[in-house]
Amino acid sequence: MPRWPHSLFRWKPRRKRFGTLNPMGTVVSPQLGNTREILVYLPYSYQRSRRRYSVIYMQDGQNLFDPRTSFAGDWGLLDGLTTLPRRTVEPIIVAISNAGEDRLSEYSPFVDAKGLGGQGDRYLDFVLDTVKPAIDQVFRTNAGRSGTGIAGSSMGGLISLYGFFRRPESFGFVASLSPSLWFADRAIFPFVESAPHVPGKVYLDIGTAEGAESLANARRMRALLLAKGYRDGLDFRWMEESGGDHTEAAWGRRFKAALPFLLTP
Repeated sequence: MPRWPHSLFRWKPRRKRFGTLNPMGTVVSPQLGNTREILVYLPYSYQRSRRRYSVIYMQDGQNLFDPRTSFAGDWGLLDGLTTLPRRTVEPIIVAISNAGEDRLSEYSPFVDAKGLGGQGDRYLDFVLDTVKPAIDQVFRTNAGRSGTGIAGSSMGGLISLYGFFRRPESFGFVASLSPSLWFADRAIFPFVESAPHVPGKVYLDIGTAEGAESLANARRMRALLLAKGYRDGLDFRWMEESGGDHTEAAWGRRFKAALPFLLTP
């Protein structure tokens, strides 16, 4: 059985119907001075092949697989991932739990008028300098940027979009679902506008029932990304779901639909 380097994690696989959900235990973040739980989802074929898999690092990990640990229902990924096309779309998912009261601070590099935010860069350092090396050492990953993505919703969508442009050497694709583009007086817009064009795939979505301001912000980001040279249907995918709301179920549904675009060369 694989062992985590430096005893960072303990791998105790728990069988599921078509894949394994592996609780990795409590992880110490030297960058943030706190701890959190990590789950690693391995697709069904992992134990039956020797190939390497793309990895998606996802925020709010406690909301993805289990309604008992989620804030308000889960994404339903444990069942949803089993219906994806085999071989072509089978990612490893690293579900990183949020830090509770510190979630807002960690999921934004920008500080708002209330003094919230500002820890986003340290959080990305934790993901890429602490978690990712351990994942790449223990599991058969496609460790290059083309096989490494980041995804999240709401504030998790904000830090994911920011991370794609902030750490272009690491992430080759991003899924930003219902991102909190409003945070810190919409500071993400001038940041993305001034950032260099990053090769890779960008998925952005919003639900029409999430409110006029959120819808307008998402449409503005879509226009900005197109202006930066991302090509709709090629390296950029936009989803505006009619009646879609700001819920875990909506994000799980749309994320599953986005995976073939993100993971197919």
